[in-house]
Amino acid sequence: MFTTTGKTMPHEQMNDQQVASYLGMDLREVTKLASRGQIPCRKVAGKFLFRKGDLDHWIETQLHTLGKDRLADIAKGVSDHHGFDDKSLLVHPLIPAGGLAVPLPAKTRQAALRALVDLAERAQMVYAPDVLLDEIRMREEMCSTALAGGIALPHPRHPLEYDIADSFVVVGLTPSGIPFGAHDGSLTRLLFLICCKDERTHLHILARLGSMLNDQTVVDKLLEAEDADNLRRMLLAEEQALVNSD
Repeated sequence: MFTTTGKTMPHEQMNDQQVASYLGMDLREVTKLASRGQIPCRKVAGKFLFRKGDLDHWIETQLHTLGKDRLADIAKGVSDHHGFDDKSLLVHPLIPAGGLAVPLPAKTRQAALRALVDLAERAQMVYAPDVLLDEIRMREEMCSTALAGGIALPHPRHPLEYDIADSFVVVGLTPSGIPFGAHDGSLTRLLFLICCKDERTHLHILARLGSMLNDQTVVDKLLEAEDADNLRRMLLAEEQALVNSD
């Protein structure tokens, strides 16, 4: 099982050069985004200051607009900042035995969230399933985690250090599309419930999944998975291809 050490620092203050490194961006692009109010920051004594927790949330909300190359840059920047190896598998080791459901028995968003939590509980990853479900629901009420193309990445509002056995990802594929709140109005079928003990692991998983699922041909292939074992093999193959790419 993948584990992490150390604490995240969501209130960590960063300057524009640090943010450029963290996001894998050119410094001029960071300055332009900040000047236009398109990235969370504040100006103090003529200089832009950024709070890491705000940046992490911004990345979450921008996943559906970021291209594959940009996601790869962000994933590398996040990995370097937090000391992760961006060439190691991350998602696949976090999916526990019994952590995939094909089909996931759900026809509504609420039923899908409950089914995912039940799946995690059966996999013995959750100590407080009702707490987890409430946290996930509250996060969805803030802003849907559905992306275009039939995917959703539900997760709690905050890391649950004491309510889960370890950081994990469980995956469900519904028989038909569910209205999940995607920005383009598309229906959702493939759901990844992401639960982490710390912010740094959470953000790294989001960036990795964003990179893996940015190609719609990949998503369409995953949507055709015949059973849980087939879906697990396909996810492993896609992650291996990603980490082995230049």
